[in-house]
Amino acid sequence: MVEAAEPADLVNKSVTKAVRLLREIAAQPRTGATVTTLAKAAGISRPTAFRLLYSLERSGLVDRIDNNYVLGWDLARLGRQADPYAGLVARVQPLLQELADKFNETVSMSVPNSHDGLDLVAEAFGSHLVGMGSGMAQHMVGQQWPLHASSSGKVLLAEMPPEKVMTLLPEELPAYTEHTITDRKALMRELQQIREQGFGVIDNELEEGLLSLSRPIRDASGTMIAILTINAPRYRFGRDRIPEALQYMQQIVDRLVDALWQDGAE
Repeated sequence: MVEAAEPADLVNKSVTKAVRLLREIAAQPRTGATVTTLAKAAGISRPTAFRLLYSLERSGLVDRIDNNYVLGWDLARLGRQADPYAGLVARVQPLLQELADKFNETVSMSVPNSHDGLDLVAEAFGSHLVGMGSGMAQHMVGQQWPLHASSSGKVLLAEMPPEKVMTLLPEELPAYTEHTITDRKALMRELQQIREQGFGVIDNELEEGLLSLSRPIRDASGTMIAILTINAPRYRFGRDRIPEALQYMQQIVDRLVDALWQDGAE
């Protein structure tokens, strides 16, 4: 179970509002945004947003270029000192384990990286593993999977503009089984379907007998920040279980968002 939230009276609302503004700046183009735009996006009055941004600017956490605010030089410096995943994993692990226990299968969470790929950063296991003799039956953290032949990879590709996908992937894609999609145009059609339905599936495409199901996790601005995946052998977890799994995964995704962004500001 996720630990109970701290009492509301311990939350400093000015800090939470300042963090909202930082997140909204991060969601803007690199050229930044005005105080009016940021205040509206964060749900904060303009005078309050101006005072907070002024304080953040004096601290080096934001910079102002003309009338636009951007993330600051000192925020970048501090970010380089942080472990990018330790705190994230600690918050999500109990919920990943809950999902793994529910279906008695392997669950993982991946995070987009700066190289148009995914970092698999957390995992949880049911009472039995995936059940195949490959790396998918072992601890997976740190491993990389082909984007066109993994459900999480397909979800990532579906977030990209089609022209970027066409540039990123070769015209002939590597085959891992006889069911792997190797034609780039066929993959593009599936990516459009993923955009419409909100999840990705592979069925015997990375390994014979492996079915994987992935859902995106988004922040308040709609940006995908992670992908939740169930990996299972097809003899235990067939396509008939996908609707039930998708429904429960969405509940876990909603709770993951709450666990990652507890916001006590009014």
